[in-house]
Amino acid sequence: MDITWFMRCLNEYIARKANAEDQYTGQFWEGRFKSQALLDEQAILSCMIYVDLNPIRAELCDTLEQSDYTSIQQRIEEFNAKKISSNTPAPRTSSEIKLATFTGNSLNENGIAFSLTDYLELADWTGRIVREDKRGYIKPTTPGILQKLQLDEQTCYSNGCFGFWRCAGQQ
Repeated sequence: MDITWFMRCLNEYIARKANAEDQYTGQFWEGRFKSQALLDEQAILSCMIYVDLNPIRAELCDTLEQSDYTSIQQRIEEFNAKKISSNTPAPRTSSEIKLATFTGNSLNENGIAFSLTDYLELADWTGRIVREDKRGYIKPTTPGILQKLQLDEQTCYSNGCFGFWRCAGQQ
């Protein structure tokens, strides 16, 4: 199947549904809206960071832990709950989405071939960059996310934070 044809059909369906929900007629996917295939790990991580930093860039919050409706907030909450309750997984709420695990550097496992601490550090570092085209950023006076979570490499290996207990596709 041709991927271009598939994406066009998918976009049209989503656009029609969004227009119906908003009671809007006309073109939904104007110049600002488009879909993009994420073909490698770098593209996936870039997209994840972009989405996780949206609330900060829009000045809706100041830290990653406060960024509502993002996967990074859910991962931080799960990590904190797991740290408190030892090895017992945090109870699931119906609003939570199953997230793919961070598998470290292994490409042989299902999940994201990146460690949790590296991802948190990358998100924190990227969020501190002041951009002229964005309103918000993580303030320089805010402690680093790894420091706030009391994470270091040794702690991560002993607590098993290089993969969460939830993985996409598991119940």
